Amino acid sequence: MRRLISTGSPFEEIAGYSRAVVDGDWCFVSGTTGYDYATMIMPDSVEEQTRNCLATINAALTEAAFEMADVVRAHYYVTDRSYVDRVFPILGESFGEIRPAATMIVCELNKPEMKIEIEVTALRRNRARA
Repeated sequence: MRRLISTGSPFEEIAGYSRAVVDGDWCFVSGTTGYDYATMIMPDSVEEQTRNCLATINAALTEAAFEMADVVRAHYYVTDRSYVDRVFPILGESFGEIRPAATMIVCELNKPEMKIEIEVTALRRNRARA
């Protein structure tokens, strides 16, 4: 059974994507940037953007009846090499015990204010389904 999860971001409708797609025991969370989707404000610091990314991802997973502990794959995209060491501790706070397979890439993102984008894939662990 396929289920679509939305944050209500205008980008989702304009670009034709879902924040997350649930298909069976899998949840695929789209690349998530640092916007606070309630206010559509992007903080200046890469650290705050990273925290916003993780909060949005956590909310999407929760809505889909998954947990951060279900994340098996993570892709991190940053716009400057100097951000890597700044975001590692924040990522470690969320994923340190989970330890998904991960890749970090330095690249340009869609808008100049975007400093990080995070995409995850989760596989539901053996537990009662919601």
